[in-house]
Amino acid sequence: MDKQIDARGLNCPQPVILTKKALDEVREGKITTIVNSEIAKENVKKLAQSMMCDVDIHQVGGDYYIDIFKQKETQEIGGVNPSAHSGLIVFIGSDILGAGDRVLGQILMKGYLKTLLDVCPLPETMIFVNSGVNLTVQGSEALESLKKLEEAGVEILSCGTCLDYYNLKDKLAVGQVSNMYTIVEKLNNGENTIIL
Repeated sequence: MDKQIDARGLNCPQPVILTKKALDEVREGKITTIVNSEIAKENVKKLAQSMMCDVDIHQVGGDYYIDIFKQKETQEIGGVNPSAHSGLIVFIGSDILGAGDRVLGQILMKGYLKTLLDVCPLPETMIFVNSGVNLTVQGSEALESLKKLEEAGVEILSCGTCLDYYNLKDKLAVGQVSNMYTIVEKLNNGENTIIL
């Protein structure tokens, strides 16, 4: 089965997400993703290579045509279901991602949480502390992504002390209120932890 994705003009990470979805939908065949930026070309190429697919790229004008060839055996590597949870804990201590401009940090955090839905494996647990709890309460722009993650089986925990500190306990809109004992236990028992 051959499929073509026109991702020209789309911002990162949309070309990668669209390509990943297309690759997940086919057992074998060729997917051609068209992009018009060097960064998007490299990101799509890296995705395809990480999924053990052959890649051929040719340029027409300012557009890159990325031909990705998927074989049956690349569907699952080593018999592992790519969507399975893996003992991964994501610890979020701020409502922005990175240091620097606050507005940019909010945009990056929203993008991270949205993109997390399209990457395997999903975390088992996401822990929100300090100003990170602002992401789990009413009015947060991240709520839609967090609710979808919870529906997919990701445990969402917000620090009760932090919610109290910011007077947000009655505004929690996704997940559960947690305590420091549970948070420490989750972090100690997690197989891998990402701290943001």
